[in-house]
Amino acid sequence: MGHVVLLGDSIFDNGCYVADGPPVADQVRQALPPGWRASLLAVDGHITADVRAQLAQLPADATHLVVSVGGNDALGASSLLAEPACSVGDALESLHEVRQRFEAAYESMLQALARLPQPLAVCTIYDSVPGLGPAELTALAGFNEVILRQAFRSGLPVLDLRLVCDQEADYSPISRIEPSAAGGAKIARVIVDVVTQHDFRRGRSAIYF
Repeated sequence: MGHVVLLGDSIFDNGCYVADGPPVADQVRQALPPGWRASLLAVDGHITADVRAQLAQLPADATHLVVSVGGNDALGASSLLAEPACSVGDALESLHEVRQRFEAAYESMLQALARLPQPLAVCTIYDSVPGLGPAELTALAGFNEVILRQAFRSGLPVLDLRLVCDQEADYSPISRIEPSAAGGAKIARVIVDVVTQHDFRRGRSAIYF
């Protein structure tokens, strides 16, 4: 029997943003095979550096870890997009510096999780949020490139939420950056696919959506 632990931010801890259905954690519990369990340690508003603190509550019988984090890191850096730049090159250099800081934080988080015995899967940051403009999409691509590079380097399966939550209905009308009940059901389905079907023993990356 498995015990899946959800780490990260409000992609999993979306209870405040779904008035018309269950949150992601409950949808995972409903979709798991009989006898399996799921625990929610993710916290709305947390960034990559906060995941280590979530591990203090890790259940002793946890069998699988799934982490979705980085969206709030990107949100915290979004003010950069409004800053003036003398050239496109200068703007890209500023984005590169933000990306390097995120890469250091994400790598440090993965190193902490790698010391645990449980197999791990990671999520990309979805980018079909209604209202995102070209600048935001370009910046998010850099964050996702970090996640994919780190996951592939570590041989981790990836839940590509860009391909999972690709419809407007997948986003909450209460806060458009959060998953709706419909989007949460899609996220829950791919979580269950990964933890029940991926062969973690081989140490090979795979994309799930």
